[in-house]
Amino acid sequence: MSSISGTTDAVVSFGEGTLRPSRSASARLQRLLHQRPILGPIAVLLLAIAVFSLVSDRFLAAANLGLVLAQVTVIATLALGQTLVILTAGIDLSVGAIAVFTSILMANASHGLGVPGPVALLVGLVLGTLMGAVNGLLVTRLKLPPFIVTLGTLSIFFSLNAVVSRSETIRGTDMSPVLTWTGTTFPIGDFRITYGSIIMLALFGVFVYVLSSTAWGKHVYATGDDIEAARLAGIRTNRVLLSVYVVAGLVYAVGAWILMGRLGSASPNVGVEYNLDSITAVVLGGTSLFGGRGLVAGTLVGALIVGVFRNGLQLGGVDVVWQGLAIGVLVLIAVAIDQWIRKVRA
Repeated sequence: MSSISGTTDAVVSFGEGTLRPSRSASARLQRLLHQRPILGPIAVLLLAIAVFSLVSDRFLAAANLGLVLAQVTVIATLALGQTLVILTAGIDLSVGAIAVFTSILMANASHGLGVPGPVALLVGLVLGTLMGAVNGLLVTRLKLPPFIVTLGTLSIFFSLNAVVSRSETIRGTDMSPVLTWTGTTFPIGDFRITYGSIIMLALFGVFVYVLSSTAWGKHVYATGDDIEAARLAGIRTNRVLLSVYVVAGLVYAVGAWILMGRLGSASPNVGVEYNLDSITAVVLGGTSLFGGRGLVAGTLVGALIVGVFRNGLQLGGVDVVWQGLAIGVLVLIAVAIDQWIRKVRA
């Protein structure tokens, strides 16, 4: 009888004529999350929304949801550029420095030099892209680790930011309205949304397509998954890596434009937490810190998770210190889950 009952844990493979153990529920979940990494972040986001809607009846109000989206717009944009770098198994610690320095350069071009708003914006986009290119050249030409390179440029760009700005904030009224236009809101029913949020969502839409449907996107994933195998397959990995840092710099510059609209000014004293927040959004969104796996759509979900948690905990009267603790715990759990998913068996 024991031998008969033991067969309940096996399935018959008619093609091979052998018995194989059935997959456990955890193994099936592990494989599902490996194949569809965005499902985990979506589940966490929906659960958080459900819980906080019970904690506070104000959470699902249109005004509050609009506030959550506005609050995550800058971080989500910066996290998009960070995602591109992390997909190649790198990391960018200069993201906040590039965004803040770019905003100061645009504001100074408009206010200090009298450059027309559209030209000042274009100058900022070009300079932000060049800062990303500096990171890429140091990584690809000097073969320095991305962590060390971006740690160094973090200090350089923040120092230059202090020199150029003289640690003074430039008000929005002192610069071209073009530079703060991204903070303008418009209604959709009872819901108010900023133009900056529209730009952010459009960027995510573009990169969802680029990474999934273009050769460049496939090369980014291949380089991050196994750079040596990608090189042997004919992919010019150094060119791919350089292009990723260049594109990331451009995205950070767009984030700087959105930041100016969000603040209604250009301040040299913000952005200290942007590096950690952008990495947090990427990790919570299911992108592997080891490269080669993840989706930019997941990064958007990850940024929303951070925004929902902070907003919901605030509405629940939780002290800001404990809010940070909750986000930190989420990050550790996300990294642990990523490690578990990477061990999936064929």
